[in-house]
Amino acid sequence: MFTLQLLFRASPAALLLVLCLQLGISTAQEDTRRAIILNMDVPQTASAGEEITLKLNVQTELRECMVIKTYLISSTPIDGAFNYKYTSCLCDDYPRNFYWDFQINRTVKIAAVVDIVRELNICPEDKAVVPIWTNRVYALHTLYIY
Repeated sequence: MFTLQLLFRASPAALLLVLCLQLGISTAQEDTRRAIILNMDVPQTASAGEEITLKLNVQTELRECMVIKTYLISSTPIDGAFNYKYTSCLCDDYPRNFYWDFQINRTVKIAAVVDIVRELNICPEDKAVVPIWTNRVYALHTLYIY
């Protein structure tokens, strides 16, 4: 009889322990790796007609490589190197830097866009992935002209 009483007393404690273990396991299994991480480096202000360099650093936390296409979009048309599109292989151990040099005469909003695409002959041995949950990432910036 005493043994049965111990089993009933231990039961709530055992249930609590199992619940805590289950909660701990489910949070440990979450995948928080980001497919694309963007860092855009561009001045806040510039003079009209001044040449501006925009640097975009692209990284990934995924273990697999992927093919990316990188380009800029603006609120007003900008000619020249601003329209260059870069295609490259992005891997977790090799972040990429992209540069654009351009001139503008008025305040403009700029978006640096990175698309994950399916393209051959970019990554070694054509081993690249396309994530299901995200195929496009962008960073916005307003460049003020005075």
